[in-house]
Amino acid sequence: MKNNALSSVRWVRLIPIVFFTYSLAYLDRANYSFGAASGMAHDLNITASMSSLLGALFFLGYFFFQVPSAGYAEKRSAKKLVFWSLITWGFLASLIGVVTNIYMLLVVRFLLGIVEAAIMPAMLIFLSHWFTSEERSRANTFLILGNPITVLWMSVVSGYLLNSFGWRWMFIIEGLPSILWAFIWWKLVDDKPDEAKWLEQHEKKALDDALANEQKGFKSVPNYREAFKQKSVVYLCLQYFFWSIGVYGFVMWLPSIIKSAPNISIVETGWLSSAPYLLAAILMVVASYFSDKLLTRKLFVWPFLLVGGLAFYASYLVGPSHFWISFTLMVIAGGAMYAPYGPFFAIVPELLPRNVAGGAMALINSMGALGSFVGAYFVGFLNGTTGGFSASYIFMAVSLVLAVIFTIIVKGTKTSLSTDDDPIDVNKQVIVGK
Repeated sequence: MKNNALSSVRWVRLIPIVFFTYSLAYLDRANYSFGAASGMAHDLNITASMSSLLGALFFLGYFFFQVPSAGYAEKRSAKKLVFWSLITWGFLASLIGVVTNIYMLLVVRFLLGIVEAAIMPAMLIFLSHWFTSEERSRANTFLILGNPITVLWMSVVSGYLLNSFGWRWMFIIEGLPSILWAFIWWKLVDDKPDEAKWLEQHEKKALDDALANEQKGFKSVPNYREAFKQKSVVYLCLQYFFWSIGVYGFVMWLPSIIKSAPNISIVETGWLSSAPYLLAAILMVVASYFSDKLLTRKLFVWPFLLVGGLAFYASYLVGPSHFWISFTLMVIAGGAMYAPYGPFFAIVPELLPRNVAGGAMALINSMGALGSFVGAYFVGFLNGTTGGFSASYIFMAVSLVLAVIFTIIVKGTKTSLSTDDDPIDVNKQVIVGK
C-alpha cells in the first residue's frame, strides 16, 4: 500500500535537481571517449595502450574514495559534499582542454575520479533521506537516468563541438556548467526533510515517521565492518564489479567502435552513439516502475543483464563485416545493461539499516568503479592488441553472465515496512530475493 500522506512535492522539487546534478558528473566522465576518438591522441602523442590507461585511470581514483565519501555524506552533509565536488570537478574537467602533455592528463584524470567519487554515494544517501522503500527504485532511476540521457545528448553535442572547435574547446565548454550549477544546488536542496522550508510541518512528520518505521524491521548492524561481512554485500560487490566491466567497456569504447566503420564522420558517430542510451532511458523507467509496483528487485536486474551478455556474444558471432547488424545488437546490449540500475540500488537499503546502508552502497559502487577500470582499460587493450573488437565483445559478454550468477545467488530477504505495533501487511513487504 502506498502512503498517500507523503508529499508529492518532493518529486517535483528534488528529482529534477538530482537528475541534472548527476548528469553533469556523467558529462565530465564520458566525454573523454569522444576526445580520444578525435584529435587528442594525435596532438598529445597518446599510444593505443596509453589511451586505454587514460580512459580507465578515472575509475582508479573513483575506487578509493567511495566509502569515505559515504561516511561524510551520512554523518555530516551530502549537500555540502556535492557542492564542493561540483566546483572541483568542473574545474578539472575544463583543465583537460588546456593540458600540454600526457603526464598532466594522467594527473587530471586521476584527480577527476577522486572528486567524482563523492557523487554517487552522496546522492543515494540523499535520496534515502527523502524517499521511502516503496518509492526508492523510481527515485534511484531518475538519479541514474542522468547517465544514459547525458550520454545521449552529449554524444550529439560533443560531435558538433569537436567538428566546429576541436577537442580542447569541447572539454572547456563542457566543464563550466558544473561550476555554475554548484551554486544552484546549494540554494535549492536541503539534506533532510526537517530542514526544508517548502514542506508543511505535518508533511515533515509523515515522511520522518515513514522512514523511521522502515528501520524497525532490521537487526542491528553496529558498523561498516560488520555490514561489509554480510554475504549479500559481498555478492553484490562481485556482481557490480562484473556488471561495470560490461557497462564501461561499452561506454568508453563505443565511439571508437563506430568511428572505425567505413565512411562514418565524427558527427555521425555522435548521433549513432546516442541510440543505445535512448533505449536505456526507456527501459530504466519501465524496470523501476514495475519493480516498485510489484515490490520485487532481483527479477528486474538479472534478466536484463543476461540479454546484454547475449547481445555482446551475438555481436561477436556477426563479426565486423556486418556493421548495421552488429550496431543494432550493441544498441540492445547498451539498453539492457542500463535498465536494472534503479531496482539494483534499491536492494541495499532493504537489506541493511540506515546507519550502514550508505557505506555498503559506497563499497558496492567502489567495486563497480574497479570493474569500470578493468572494463575501460582491458577492452581498449584487447581492441589495440587484436586490431578488432571481437575479443572485447566476448570479454564483456562473459562479465555480464558472471554478474547474472552473482545476482541470482544473493540471499532473498523480506524487509518489514510496518511498525512494531501493527501486524505486517504483505502489501508493504519489499521482496528483495525474488
